[in-house]
Amino acid sequence: MEHLARIPKDRIAVLIGKRGSTRKLIEKACGGLLQIDSQSGEVNITWDLENSDPIIRMKMPDLIMSIGRGLAPKRALQLLNDDIFLKMYDIREWVGRQPNQIRRMRSRLIGTNGRIRSLIEELTGCEISIYGSTVLIIGDDQSLAIAGPAIEGILRGSEHGTVLYGLEQDKRKQRIQSRSLDSHQDRIDEPNSGFNALVPGLAEARRKASRKFTNSPVNIQSEDDISEMLELADDEEILYEEE
Repeated sequence: MEHLARIPKDRIAVLIGKRGSTRKLIEKACGGLLQIDSQSGEVNITWDLENSDPIIRMKMPDLIMSIGRGLAPKRALQLLNDDIFLKMYDIREWVGRQPNQIRRMRSRLIGTNGRIRSLIEELTGCEISIYGSTVLIIGDDQSLAIAGPAIEGILRGSEHGTVLYGLEQDKRKQRIQSRSLDSHQDRIDEPNSGFNALVPGLAEARRKASRKFTNSPVNIQSEDDISEMLELADDEEILYEEE
């Protein structure tokens, strides 16, 4: 039996679900059997070590903790994917332990009718849960890379407009970088497409031609370089005649 996490008592019913439906859903997804102590909130699991995935075993504590910190179970199950991760902030590290300051910061993070949280989720692709004194984010590496600084900016007291503008700029930079990578990949694949594909050997002929006009000398110690220099094209030949 492995200990996974301890969750608040008011989240135990959410983890179990109606007639145990949520627990069964999680057990089916992870391949283990959950033991939930309804008095203490302690959650343990028994694994079938021969058939369980080690990556899922490693991610299960985060999944249980995310449900305990307010995330809906079906959204938390995304954490079992290889490319989805969790990041958590404690509001008390920024504003102290006074309840009124924690409530004020929670309101700033959520916004009127949840508008700020929704905008951050929309711009970053992350899932955000604000529960008690914690802020929890799940998403892929790129999403967390831009959502994290936005949450930290609000916790430091930055204006909402400044944070959202920064998010839009970071999102635009990611799109530009993605297009640059796609363009670079297209240039790498270019010899195998277009006109080069219609004329077999054209790319190789261009490479040899560029070799002839470079200023770098042939390495006379390299048999490959010498052979390439002396290699004849298909339409070339050597004729020996007497003068």
